[in-house]
Amino acid sequence: MHLTVLAAAHAAPIVRATGAPGVLRAHLARLAAVLLAGLLLSGCSALKLTYNNAPEVGYWWLDSHVDFRDDQTPVVRAGLTDLLAWHRANELPVLVGLLEDAARRASDAVEPAEVCVFGEALRERLLATARQAAAPTAGLVKSLDDDQLRYLEGKFARLNASYAKDWLEGGADGPRRRRYDKDLERFEDFYGRLDAAQRALLREFADRSVFDPRRADVERRRRQREVLEWLRDPAHRAAPEAEVRAAIDAFARRSLRPETGAWHEYQQALQQENCRKVAMLHAVMRPEQRERAAGRLRAYAQDLRELAATAP
Repeated sequence: MHLTVLAAAHAAPIVRATGAPGVLRAHLARLAAVLLAGLLLSGCSALKLTYNNAPEVGYWWLDSHVDFRDDQTPVVRAGLTDLLAWHRANELPVLVGLLEDAARRASDAVEPAEVCVFGEALRERLLATARQAAAPTAGLVKSLDDDQLRYLEGKFARLNASYAKDWLEGGADGPRRRRYDKDLERFEDFYGRLDAAQRALLREFADRSVFDPRRADVERRRRQREVLEWLRDPAHRAAPEAEVRAAIDAFARRSLRPETGAWHEYQQALQQENCRKVAMLHAVMRPEQRERAAGRLRAYAQDLRELAATAP
């Protein structure tokens, strides 16, 4: 179901933005956001428009991070166009299948384990996109100059300030309120207006969530330092593209599947929590709300089917 994807997305909000060397993460984050978040949070007509314009949207998003030189611009645009073509041919049919299966399940209750299985399937699709992006990204990563790395460092600082304003201010209640408000918006976009009991359950999840914005802030800053240190290392910048590509792929895998340790355990706990939340909220939805959900899923699947069959 649609909100199983939200469970997967909530589980790793930091790594998508900062978890790999420079432009790789930007390729993956922008394309993943356009191909998945756009799918899940936009109306069907907006989905088609957003998807077909992903290379242009992605280029400007990337440019806001590293300020491309004139000689880099055509390389980036071509890479994004090729990546979208690959995704259209290879990934959209898989996503159609996932959505159709979710639509068939939407009329019944779902178990948290089912939600997690669906979320893991989506993470697999993100990882596949990351692997595909690694090859064209390697040469671009090697071409970044010192001015662009300083620009990226400044961008990280601005993102951190924005994150702090959104999640670290307002005392202990601030993050809980923001998490509840975001969840409410997403659930109501999908199911329609929630009643008082449904809202109370959603608020209960927000109030006792294991989500820790300060812990997430520490991790995002650690990853940012890792990215900048990697990019500034002369040995890395002089390495053959095959080695750079392998390093990029490894970063992507660690971002989507953290290695064993405290952060991995935290991410696992957050994912399990979100799977329970989605399953429990779906269980208390009225039949008409579930039918609305199923209809949205079928419409999304049809849109993706049409996108897979046609060129922009």
